[in-house]
Parts: sequence; C-alpha cells; structure tokens
Amino acid sequence: MEAAQETPDRPPLDQSALSDAEFLSANGIPQLTVVESTGSTNADLLRGVTVDPGAWPDLSVLTAEYQSAARGRLDRHWEAPARSSVSVSIVLRPVNAEGRPLPTQSYSWLSLLAALALREALLETAGIPAELKWPNDVLVRGQKIAGILAQLGPMGDGAVPPVVLGTGLNVTLTEAELPVPTATSVLLEHPTTVDRTALLKSYLSRFATLYRSFCNADGDPAAGMAGGPSLHKRVEHVLTTLGKQVRAQLPGDHEIIGHATRLDDYGSLLVVDAAGHEHVVTAGDVVHLRPWTPPGEAGGESGYA
Repeated sequence: MEAAQETPDRPPLDQSALSDAEFLSANGIPQLTVVESTGSTNADLLRGVTVDPGAWPDLSVLTAEYQSAARGRLDRHWEAPARSSVSVSIVLRPVNAEGRPLPTQSYSWLSLLAALALREALLETAGIPAELKWPNDVLVRGQKIAGILAQLGPMGDGAVPPVVLGTGLNVTLTEAELPVPTATSVLLEHPTTVDRTALLKSYLSRFATLYRSFCNADGDPAAGMAGGPSLHKRVEHVLTTLGKQVRAQLPGDHEIIGHATRLDDYGSLLVVDAAGHEHVVTAGDVVHLRPWTPPGEAGGESGYA
C-alpha cells in the first residue's frame, strides 16, 4: 500500500488506439475527440448540441485528460490530477433500428446502463469486481470508484432530445489524492492494469453494445438484451442499494426511511417504510441516500460518498 502512495506514472491516452477506424466502426462511434484540458466535457457537449446539433450525432464521444470544472449530481464540484482519471462524455440520441425515438421516460435508465457497462469493463479489463449504488455510482468494497451524470439537452423542432452522459472513473489516484475517504481508485484495488486507454475502450465498447440493444428494444428495461437478461434484471442483480435500510432526504425537508426493495419500470427506487407503505424515489428527487440504522443500535449510520 505504501508504494501506491507514490505518484504513479500517468501517460497520456493513446489517441491512435482511440481513433482506430476499426474500433470506432465496430462500436458505431462516429467521432471520438480527445482534449488536453477543459472545464467539463458534459458542459462542452451540452453547448455543442445546442449550438450545432448536426455536428454531434448519436454516440459522439469527448474525453479530456484534465477537467477543471467537472460537476456531479446536485451540482457537486470535483477535480482530479491530470491524466489520473477517465473523464468522458457521450452524446446520445436514442432511436430504435427503424429510427423511431425512444419514449423519454426510458431515459432514466441510461445512467444505470452506463454504470453496468463500466462495471463490466472494470471486471474484464482490470479484474476488479464492482457493484452499483442507485442511482448513478459504481462502488468497489463500498467505496466510490466512479460516478455518472446524465443531462438532457435542448428539445429541437421534432428532433430526438439528446442526452449527454458523463462518466468519471478514478484510475491512478493515490489515497492522498482521493476527494473523500469513502472513495477509491483502480490503482488502490490491486488491478491487473491501470491503462486508461484500455479501460476507456472497454467501457465504450460495452456501453455501445448495451445501448444499441436497449434502443432496439424501444427502451423497454424488461426486454432481454445483448444476448442475455434484461437491463432491469442485470442492474438489480448488482445493485448494492437493494435489501438495505435507507434514508432518502427529499426536497422540501421531507424524509423517507425504509427498506429499499426493488426498481420500478422507470428505474426509480421503491422504498417500503415501517408502516408498510411503498414510496417511489426518483433520481431527480433524492438528495441523500444512505444505509440507515436506527439510533442506539450497533453500527450507527454509514454513509456513502
């Protein structure tokens, strides 16, 4: 562990590997742009799809070696040393094989789909088993290794409203560089590789496969996809939130304490309170979602980043 505290080598992304025509074509990626530094890849793409929508078709990718003004859910700011993370955003214009737009209510599944793709990439590329925390985090041993943020772009004249999907993965951050004690990085989890290019390519490949399958099922989370179980079943299987007592703090000082039981058809979390009432918690509503133990009982409250 002491060796991990030393600042590791942080080579740049391999742009030739990322721009390989065979890789891009196989995954339906029309363009992949690497920039050295920017404020936020999500903000850049949101601006791009607003100013010049035609320049950013479905599955366009922007990745940065360093972000100075990255934002997470609830407008939280985060920053990491240059070349220590995978910071990538994707433009999504979800339509099925016939070009029919997906219902916008299916968009709530996109961040969970991305988290699932990243989990698969971490396991198969770096040998790291991970779990998902609803609604948009990837955890290893209960520590946050990645976060995902989906933002809706402008509604065009009859066009499919785009989604910009941003992902931030901690790769070579040392313990001293972690933003909070409840975070971790690929480096700290005894990986088989910390190659950011390999991790990014693996993530994009797995995301593209799941995304296209989801689109061709018209955004139905219960449909079998990519040669296996449905998105709904895949997510629930690796969702560490389920089965826990949680406290969800909602806008307006409302609070729900109960048992997280399942996801509904829209990817919302269902929480059953002590009176047996079932509450629907949406990703847009939740402020804090934490495992909860009643006061006075052993263990107390345990929080996530």
